[in-house]
Amino acid sequence: MTKLKVAIQKSGRLSEKSLSLLKECGIRLSNGDRKLKTEAFNFPLEILFLRDDDIPQYVEQGVADIGILGANEVREKQKDISIVEKLGFAGCRLSLAIPKDEQYTGLSYFNQRRIATSYPAILSRFCREQNLDVRIEEIGGSVEIATGIGLADAVFDIVSSGSTLIMNGLKEVEVVAKSEAVLVANKNLSQEKDRLLKKLLFRMGAVKQASENKYILLNAPNEAIDAISAVLPGMKSPTILPLAQQGWSSIHSVVREEEFWEVIDQLKEFGAQGILVVPIEKMIL
Repeated sequence: MTKLKVAIQKSGRLSEKSLSLLKECGIRLSNGDRKLKTEAFNFPLEILFLRDDDIPQYVEQGVADIGILGANEVREKQKDISIVEKLGFAGCRLSLAIPKDEQYTGLSYFNQRRIATSYPAILSRFCREQNLDVRIEEIGGSVEIATGIGLADAVFDIVSSGSTLIMNGLKEVEVVAKSEAVLVANKNLSQEKDRLLKKLLFRMGAVKQASENKYILLNAPNEAIDAISAVLPGMKSPTILPLAQQGWSSIHSVVREEEFWEVIDQLKEFGAQGILVVPIEKMIL
């Protein structure tokens, strides 16, 4: 039986988010010890637990068919693989940071300086594009301490909240690139594995759409239905049901998470009452 081999990070926040996404897609995994791999009970899929920086190579070579990892690692490793889907979680940025007491004067500040990083390829391309002459110190971890121990004058690393930089006496001065979790694939999948990938992508799309939208129910006077329907188009149009109280209706629709508060303000202006907002588990368009 053909199985789709999926490589994910073996530990950390991205690993947990990836496993959670598969669970939301209805995929049940065996309770293995996650030393190397585990299989799904109800979908032809096998999980390989790997270092995130190894995933691009494994996918390129066909050891894994697809992988879930940060877009930053895809850019850094430059392997011949395809990004097939942006997954919308594990967002972060790749930034340049300097000691907090230093005065930042713009990108020219970095000329003739040493920059410590775990992402030398991305940093090298950026410096070439900006005509910066820097010395790159490549290190495998704990990049933030590089300035404190005299290894470098600045650092280039992943930033989420920025708290780690602050704890190490650094300040973020330039955002070079933004990153999030992506699904990558080998460019030479068999027809059967490509079919399985499309099925998985369909499920992931339903989960992602659900996370980006809310189901909304409200009561409104009938004279406001047209105005409210214009604000809440939903997937096609709102569902409108008459209430027992004459002159009033119940309106059901879908609203995007990012537009939620602005829409709520408009609905209240139109006389909407009893507004309920409910999470959506899955959303099939």
